[in-house]
Amino acid sequence: MNPKWNAANIPDLRGRTAIVTGASGGVGYEIAFQLAVHGAHVILASRNHDRTSEAARRIKAAAPKTSVEVQLLDLADLHSVRRFTTTFSERHHGLDILVNNAGASGGPHRLTKDGLEAHFQINYLGHFALTGLLMSRLSLRAGSRVVSMSSDIASQGRIHFEDLQSQHKYGFVRAYAQSKLANLLFAFELDRRCRQAGNGVMSLATNPGVARSGLLIGKDADWGRPRSGTENLLRILQNILAQPAEKGALPALYQATDPSATSSEYVIGTKWPRPGYPSSGKIPRAALDRTTARQLWEISEKLTGVYYTSINTDHL
Repeated sequence: MNPKWNAANIPDLRGRTAIVTGASGGVGYEIAFQLAVHGAHVILASRNHDRTSEAARRIKAAAPKTSVEVQLLDLADLHSVRRFTTTFSERHHGLDILVNNAGASGGPHRLTKDGLEAHFQINYLGHFALTGLLMSRLSLRAGSRVVSMSSDIASQGRIHFEDLQSQHKYGFVRAYAQSKLANLLFAFELDRRCRQAGNGVMSLATNPGVARSGLLIGKDADWGRPRSGTENLLRILQNILAQPAEKGALPALYQATDPSATSSEYVIGTKWPRPGYPSSGKIPRAALDRTTARQLWEISEKLTGVYYTSINTDHL
């Protein structure tokens, strides 16, 4: 990997279609912006129509020749995920790039409309369902890629099969770490299954490092309370150590677009004062546990009702 890889290294993406979840701001916006500037038709997928429409307007204002589209997607609602994929499939024949970027962090224990713990569904299960429902569109395009976002905290995570929804024990750091480890397990298991099935879809894992985002900002309405002391402390540390969002977007952009990207490499970002370029990171040992990955996959299919029938196999 070029040690100073940046957005200028993104190849021409004309003719390609991309979806970026959580694209209304922060790292997701920067990913969508760069994909669009380099020629892709980009669907900005987020739950807030006004913010997402404003993000699309900003992209068009900065680069009038870009092609962007807004679609509502609430990962905390599996019906919304299904509506999104139905609408996408009606409008588009194939999909080249899917960046599973959206995420949630912090707050008290709370359940989604589907009765699932919020971190686990928004960060992981919603993307598991989204990817599965889009697999037929991804397999239509040669060299299509699914990019899953994780975090440094995944190395501290464990999949609590006995308490996946944190009903018996909850801490937002514990729940967040579990969801981000789940994303890594999913990324590598998805790649194994796609390789076995020979459908040509690449699944790649990435991590933005510490980048400026809105994860812990303005969540009082969602949480039903202001930030706690721990959440305030993490927000302060993020402000001190975070790279700009455009730097945090680079690892995902590399995995989504660079011809030399490989599914065996975990491409990560950095925190200040290190330079904000993507680099190859160490994969947490727990993310390589195939038994855990298979078990999580099977449970995820049951929880979401989304079955990857075209790539499921008993021979992994």
